[in-house]
Order: sequence, then structure tokens, then C-alpha cells
Amino acid sequence: MTATPSAPKSEQPGRIMAREMAEQPEVLRRLLDAGAPRIHEVARRVAAQSPRFVLLTARGTSDNAALYAKYLLEIRLGVPCGLASMSTTTAYGARPDLRDVLAVTVSQSGGSPDLVASTKAARAAGAITLAVTNNPDSPLAAVSEHHIDIMAGPEKALPATKTYTASLLALYLFVEGLRGGDGSPAEVLPGLAQQLLARQDEVRTLASRYRFADRMVITSRGYGYPTAKEAALKLMETSYIPALSYSGADLLHGPLAMVDNISPVIAVVTDGKGGLMLQPVLDRLRGRGADLVVIGPKAQVDQASAGFVLPTQGVAEEVQPVLEIIPLQFLAYEVTIARGQDPDAPRALAKVTETH
Repeated sequence: MTATPSAPKSEQPGRIMAREMAEQPEVLRRLLDAGAPRIHEVARRVAAQSPRFVLLTARGTSDNAALYAKYLLEIRLGVPCGLASMSTTTAYGARPDLRDVLAVTVSQSGGSPDLVASTKAARAAGAITLAVTNNPDSPLAAVSEHHIDIMAGPEKALPATKTYTASLLALYLFVEGLRGGDGSPAEVLPGLAQQLLARQDEVRTLASRYRFADRMVITSRGYGYPTAKEAALKLMETSYIPALSYSGADLLHGPLAMVDNISPVIAVVTDGKGGLMLQPVLDRLRGRGADLVVIGPKAQVDQASAGFVLPTQGVAEEVQPVLEIIPLQFLAYEVTIARGQDPDAPRALAKVTETH
């Protein structure tokens, strides 16, 4: 990783991140109106190439979006997927046979050298390559056979917010296009996202619980698991609180021992099969006296120490992650402000991380 100086602090801490979080309903609407036809055309061309396997490549926030795509592809399409280890290609020089494999690389900037190099190597090995970026003129888009523009507009804050939700929606529309769906369950997202933005005061109250937290645990299952990982990343990169993310199943296999009545646990409860699978975990956490905060349906929030009720009624489980992350973005923002730090300029981070 190339060392780069931190971005300069804004005059009003968090001003840029707050503005970009507020743009999310507009970004989602733009992607649905102007982007969906283009995404479905890309999906049509890829489907015609009949990939037998999907390999997903990404870093950081984009890696969490790629994990969401893995759930979509395996559940909605029945296609096996894997998450790539780029160093096997870029450092060790491995050249696997990727004929009939769809290699999807997700990157906000499309500029990281290892993403570009691994995509070039995948294409040379016979893969169908697709770049999903916020920059159609990026090096990654140039070396890929297919490209999807997430159309989020310039993102200046170091913590990615609108590019994450736009990536989720773009990947959902792509998978729906592969299976011949119209993506109509996503139509509710811009309006519901706008409603969530109007509830920032609720998140500010919730954030007061975590101002002095030494660590946090975030858990979920199914489609909500990428949300848990992204929420942990946002908290760590903005407030510097060590935040550990676990699948609910993995939490029971050992890490549950570290949970006590002091360290807070945030559970992202998707309204659907993922939430049902998480129920035994919630029961165990309550049994241990955990400070349990639930982000999810009202019935689950009512059984927790605190929480944030998501509008899930009538919302398909597979698109709920686009909504789940919004209050958690605000939570990271509010906790960081409460700790006297600037979420626009986390220390030691750069907008484009150049890994090799």
C-alpha cells in the first residue's frame, strides 16, 4: 500500500460526508431511471456468454458490495461464486484456467493497480470480465470487456457512502437482468431512503451510547451480513473504534465468549430468512446480558436494549441491505463527531488506495 497523507480537515467536520449521505435517494433514483436500461443490456450480453462460475474481486467497501453480489448470484441465480485472492495473481503469478468464468471487479475509483492487474490477468486467462465502478474512464473500465457505471457522481469524503449503496443497487439490477427480472422490487428504495435521512436525530440519540465504547461487535446473517461488515468498516475508519463483524453463525463458534454487558453488540436483522436464522443468536446475546442494539423490524427492536426501526414491510429481503446501511452510516458519522473527530478526513487514509 502506498503511504499517502491524510486529507485536510474540512472547515465544518463531517460536512462533506453528511452531504454525500444526503445525496443517496437522488443517486438511487438516477440509477433506476437512467442506469437500469444500460445495466440490463450488459446483463443480456453477459448472459449470452453463459458463465459457469463467478469470481468477485474488490477491496474495502467495494469488497462488502461484492459479498452482497455473491449472496444475490448464489441465491437468485444459482450460480456458484468465489471471492478472489488477488495476490495469487499479482504477487505469486498464478494463472488459473478461467474459461467461461465471469470475473466481476467492483471498485469506486477503478484506479487501484492490483485490481487492474488482476482483471487483465483474468481476461488473459479466458474470463469474461466486468468492471463495476463510479468512473467509466478509469483504467479498470478500460481493461474490462464489460462495464457498469454506478452513476453516483463525485465522492469527496474519504468514507464511502453513496458509492456503496449505488454499488449494491447496480449489482442487484445486474443480477436481476441475468435472470430476466425487471428489478421492480428496487423501485421503493429512493423514497424509503429519503425517509431514513429524515430520522437522523434518532441515530444521534443512539450514538450517545457509543461515544466512549472501547470496542463493538456487529452481527447479521444472510443478505444482512455484508451490511454488518460495511458498518464495522465505517465505524473503524471514522471513529477508530475497533469494530468486529461476524456472521451470526460464526459468532456462536467462539467469539460469543468475549461478549459481556459492557461491549455493545449491533445486530442487523433483515426481515426475511436471514432474520429468522439470526434469532437463536439474538436469544443467546440477550441471555448473556449483552447491550444489544437492533437495526431492523419493529418487533425485533422492541426486544432489544435499543435500536432503529427499518421500514421493511413489503420490501423484498434481497434489497433491504440498501436501506440497512444508511442509519449505520449516520451512526459512524455521529459517533465520530461526538468523539471530537472529523469523519471527512480519517487519519492515514486516502480516497484511492493503491495496493499492489
